[in-house]
Amino acid sequence: MASMREIIFDTETTGFDPKSGDRLVEIGCVELIDRRETGVTFHAYFNPERDMPAAAEAVHGLSIQFLSDKPLFATRVDELMEFLGDAPLVAHNAAFDFGFVNAELARAGRRALDMTRMCCTVQMARKLHPGAKHSLDALCTRYGIDRSHRVKHGALLDAELLAHLYIEMTGGRQIGLGLAASAARTGASASPAPATSRGADRPFREPRPHMASTAEIARHAEFVAGLNQPLWLDTV
Repeated sequence: MASMREIIFDTETTGFDPKSGDRLVEIGCVELIDRRETGVTFHAYFNPERDMPAAAEAVHGLSIQFLSDKPLFATRVDELMEFLGDAPLVAHNAAFDFGFVNAELARAGRRALDMTRMCCTVQMARKLHPGAKHSLDALCTRYGIDRSHRVKHGALLDAELLAHLYIEMTGGRQIGLGLAASAARTGASASPAPATSRGADRPFREPRPHMASTAEIARHAEFVAGLNQPLWLDTV
């Protein structure tokens, strides 16, 4: 069985709308294989070629002074696209992140990411927990994921937290109990052996009786007769 590769990613930007001139300034990506983190990541800061609004800087802490010597998106687009490959792409409020990445790809003269690759954990959370809060912080609290080291938003840190969250939301780390992977390695069936199967080297045993014997029935009747005001007589 082929392994399943997925990319969890997050972005930081100068604002909310790439159509009004807001730009991507950071992206962080985490690789999963069969819903397990591989330790392989992609992380980059980008010079947005514009100012950084104070409201945006308050969220992620990235000043224009810090970003001024960082590469343009077009400089690292080949590295990013190679890392993403053709894997499904998972993000929190994914339409936002896809919108910014696709806007930068358009500026670089590249083809947009196919929206069919998009998996949104906000939409997943709404189905799993209707009426609850669906922010990354709220969901990390719900699933017991430690975020104490998250002082400000950061693309790679948030992608790592989201990877943990996504794994938990899709069944935890014991998805399939590893049966499929073990079967692929050994060539054996992942299905458990029938309950009636018996190894040829095991001795045959006669089935044990499961009905009470005459002596046991007599002892039980004697015990019941000696009970003082049993509760079930109150209903007679």
